[in-house]
Amino acid sequence: MLEMSAFQPKYSRLYGIINVSTVGRRLALPMFAQNRSASNLDKTEFTTPGEIVDYDDPPHLPVPEYPARPDEPLETRKQRLLYQSRKRGMLENDLLLSTFVAKFLKDFNADQTAQYDRLINGVSNDWDIFYWATETKPTPPEFDTEIMRMLKEHVKNAEKVQRIRQPDL
Repeated sequence: MLEMSAFQPKYSRLYGIINVSTVGRRLALPMFAQNRSASNLDKTEFTTPGEIVDYDDPPHLPVPEYPARPDEPLETRKQRLLYQSRKRGMLENDLLLSTFVAKFLKDFNADQTAQYDRLINGVSNDWDIFYWATETKPTPPEFDTEIMRMLKEHVKNAEKVQRIRQPDL
């Protein structure tokens, strides 16, 4: 065992912990980091899988119905949808939906606003919205609306706009 120096902490002498010097760490590092340079990493471990593993929800877990709000004023509904589009629980949808709403919601009429409300609140799984918007999975007919088509075009990002953060309120 290496000789302990008098200036090492008390616990290291008690438990036999040896502080490795800087030189020792530099000598040991290549042994632990063999073949892990950026040039020889297996690039396949960072690519998107070819298929999506998505299991159906079990039938014994009923999803509660989203409450209808027929008497909600249009401006109040738009404010609620703005908030709900920013706070989805998954960053991918937060970015897609918040930028979509910032661009289009102010011009939506009552019918379009209701379609958007049904889209983001009628679906029980946010990954479904993400897969439909990115056209990874086909959109079911009940959600294949004018708003979904606008969202799909927004996701394609033909203008090449950087969407790395949510727009300001």
